[in-house]
Amino acid sequence: MTGAESTLWWHHLPVVNASLNGLSATLLVTAFVMIKSNRPKIHAGLMISAFVASSVFLACYLIFHTLKKIHGEGLTPFPASPWRPWYLGILLSHTLLAIAILPLIFTSFWLAWKRNWKRHHQVSRFTFPLWLYVSVTGVVVYFMLYQLAPTLR
Repeated sequence: MTGAESTLWWHHLPVVNASLNGLSATLLVTAFVMIKSNRPKIHAGLMISAFVASSVFLACYLIFHTLKKIHGEGLTPFPASPWRPWYLGILLSHTLLAIAILPLIFTSFWLAWKRNWKRHHQVSRFTFPLWLYVSVTGVVVYFMLYQLAPTLR
């Protein structure tokens, strides 16, 4: 971002998004520790908080890309460098798993709501690591695209 671009409020959303992903990852790990410590009420509150953080991330992400399109801005390119294949691999896995994780998250929440703890645990064994991966790689994608990439140009 340079010049007039940096004055548009929505150009700051990528750092907000990375922060929300980092917050979600932190909440997920803390919730995991709480359930392993037999503190289910704290676990539940943390999981709801992680869901809210991830939902706000998704809203901000959609707003950012919608506004970029409205203003005629394309995707932010990653320059040709030895880092590019790593970036694209992480971005691809992040994006595909972000789509795939949604039904698992909703299923895990539904099973917890219904107090079906056996099935909740079975589904959450897959939901937790995938959701954590998506949250962490969201932060990694931000740093690669907005911190590393400008130094490679």
